[in-house]
Amino acid sequence: MKPGIHPAYEPVVFRDRAAGFAFLTRSTATSDKTVEGEDGRTYPVIDVEVSSASHPFYTGTQRIMDTAGRVERFERRYGPGRGTR
Repeated sequence: MKPGIHPAYEPVVFRDRAAGFAFLTRSTATSDKTVEGEDGRTYPVIDVEVSSASHPFYTGTQRIMDTAGRVERFERRYGPGRGTR
């Protein structure tokens, strides 16, 4: 790697406020907000909307779409064959 052209790669806390979940990792992202870590050091913190603690795929609350039911409902509402050319 060429020296001096890469951004700083430092510890950062990513926090999912909705789930009350935070994790420490290294990243080139930075923030003006800080938080004190479990080890007593201060780290920049980045608030995220979704993490593995709140995403439906990872939490097991994912809904499966009923595509057949949606097609039938469309055809009842607008008549058969309206969605094709």
